[in-house]
Amino acid sequence: MGEHYFAARPGAASRRRTVDLVLPDLHLRLETDSGTFSPDRVDAGTRVLLETVPAPPQAGDLLDLGCGYGPIALTLASRSPQASVWGVDVNRRALELAESNATTAGLDNVRFKPADELDPALRFAAIWSNPPIRIGKAALHDLLLAWLPRLSPGGLAHLVVQKHLGSDSLQRWLNGQGFPTERIASRSAYRVLRVTSRTEGHTR
Repeated sequence: MGEHYFAARPGAASRRRTVDLVLPDLHLRLETDSGTFSPDRVDAGTRVLLETVPAPPQAGDLLDLGCGYGPIALTLASRSPQASVWGVDVNRRALELAESNATTAGLDNVRFKPADELDPALRFAAIWSNPPIRIGKAALHDLLLAWLPRLSPGGLAHLVVQKHLGSDSLQRWLNGQGFPTERIASRSAYRVLRVTSRTEGHTR
């Protein structure tokens, strides 16, 4: 696949374009670029997630983990205008696009940062993510173990994962790590997993 979209500074030559995210409650026109995740259209998994998850909390800090050029974070910001929404990614090109897309959409309750620059004290009422499965199982597990413990008590994460890329095994693994996880939707070979904040006393 050439250089991966999860490089911090993609070397692919810039080729800007726009994609549309049309949902029942909003329509966003998003600028994308080469070297970012799914630059030619909003990813099908992202769409499944956004069309099936329950409404996000209306207050508190909300996180889009692996935000890319911003479709999930901007949807969170639109649906929860009183919340503080954060999008994190390693891809600096994607983060710049996400900031620009937020400005274009008039959403001022969302901020985008490299993952390692977000305040470590922040705790999240919700995490939504189309996680970067292709970074490999070990790296994915490390990523989730870094962020899921930052759910507030009673907080929920919603993850979308393709069945053939390991959604069922990921669900079993999360349960084994002390994060109660259940499938809440299944469509077009995608699974949406709801993950509850870690059970008390589980320190693995």
